[in-house]
Amino acid sequence: MKILVANLGSTSFKYSLYDMETETLMARGRVERIGEKSSPCQITINDVKKEENVVAPNHGVAVRECLRQLTDPTDGVLKSASEIAGVGFKAVFGNKYTGAQFVTEDLLCAMEEFNAAFPAHNPPYVRAMRMMLKELPEIPLVAAFETGFHQNIPDRNRYYGVPYEWAQQYGVRRYGFHGASHRYIATRCREIFGEDKRIISCHLGGSSSICAIADGMSRMSSMGGSPQTGLLNNNRCGDFDPYWCAYLMQKLNVTLDELLVLLANKSGLLGVSGISGDVRDIAEARDAGNERAKLALEVFNGDIRRYLGASLVELGGADVISFTGGIGEYRWDVREKALAGLEELGIILDPVVNKQVLSVEAKISAPESRVQVWVIPTNEEIIVGRQTKELLQTRL
Repeated sequence: MKILVANLGSTSFKYSLYDMETETLMARGRVERIGEKSSPCQITINDVKKEENVVAPNHGVAVRECLRQLTDPTDGVLKSASEIAGVGFKAVFGNKYTGAQFVTEDLLCAMEEFNAAFPAHNPPYVRAMRMMLKELPEIPLVAAFETGFHQNIPDRNRYYGVPYEWAQQYGVRRYGFHGASHRYIATRCREIFGEDKRIISCHLGGSSSICAIADGMSRMSSMGGSPQTGLLNNNRCGDFDPYWCAYLMQKLNVTLDELLVLLANKSGLLGVSGISGDVRDIAEARDAGNERAKLALEVFNGDIRRYLGASLVELGGADVISFTGGIGEYRWDVREKALAGLEELGIILDPVVNKQVLSVEAKISAPESRVQVWVIPTNEEIIVGRQTKELLQTRL
C-alpha cells in the first residue's frame, strides 16, 4: 500500500511517498509559491534531487504536478497514480472529528466553523482539501487530526474554568496538539524499552509543546484549546491572560482581530527578542551581549521548566524525558538549561554526551540518573501514514 503524506501551507504543498508495507520512504517533494506565475517544484528520489518550475494556480494542480513527477517514465517511482491508495494529511482541528477520518464536505464544514480559533491552520487546509476532492476524486483523502492522540486526557486537564455550557455547546476546552509527534515518541519509547513508560515528551521547534504520557496515552498537554497556547513559540505568544486584550485594544487602538494577528505573528520569541523567532539567531545575539535576546531565551526556558514540573506531578514522576523537534534535537544548550538543577528529582544529564548529540537518537542522561533522558528525532509523517493505512483498510 503506497500512501502520500501531505503537509499543506497556504501557498505550498509538501509530501512524502511511503510504501507502507515496509514503511519505506520512496520519494519526497514540494511545490511552493502556489498561485503565482511560476511555482518551484522539487522531488527527491534516492537522494537525487530534481527541480523545475511549473504553473500551479491552486493546490489541486500542484498535486497533479507531483503525481506527474512520481510517474515519470524515466525518473519516477510509480507506474501510474492509481498505485497511490490514499493521501494522508496532518490536520489540526475538526471539533467532533478526531483521529483519522475520511475527508468529506461535512468534515470540511466542521473545520471551517473553527477558522477564527485556528486562523493559521484550518483555512489553508480546508481550501486545499476541498480543491483536491474535486481535482482528485479517484484518490481517497484522509485527515489525521492532531487532537487524536490527546483523546484520553482526563477531564480535570481538559476543562477550563468557564461556564460548563461553553464546553458542551461550543467545544471550548483543552485539546492538545502536536499529536503525531507525541504519538511517535510514545510508540518509539515502547520499541526501545519493550513496554510503556511514564514519558515527558518535549517537542521544541518553531512551534513547541510538552506532553505527559502514561500507558502510551496523553495525560496532559501544554497546548490547550488552540496551538497558540502553552510555551511561547517562534512568533506566537503562548499562554496569555485574556484580560490584557481589552486593555491593549485601547492602548494600541486596534480591533480584536488586529490584536490577535499581533499575538499570533509578532509575539513569542520574536516579540520578546525583537530580533527573530529563530533560536539560532537569538542565541547568537545573546552571546554578543544583547539583553533582550537573553531574556527571550530565559522566558522560553522558564516555560519549558514550568510544564516539565507540571508533567512530573501529573505522572507522579517520570521514567523518560525525550527531546524532539528542531530545537529539541539540535540545541544541547536548551536541553541543558531545561534540566539544570534537577538532580534531587533524579534527572541528571551527561554534559559531554549531551553536547555531542545532534538530531540522532541517543540517551543523554548520566549513568546515575534515575530518569532516562533521550533525544529522539520525531517522524510525524510515518504516524500519519500508519493512521491513513489503518483507516483505508477498513474499506477493504
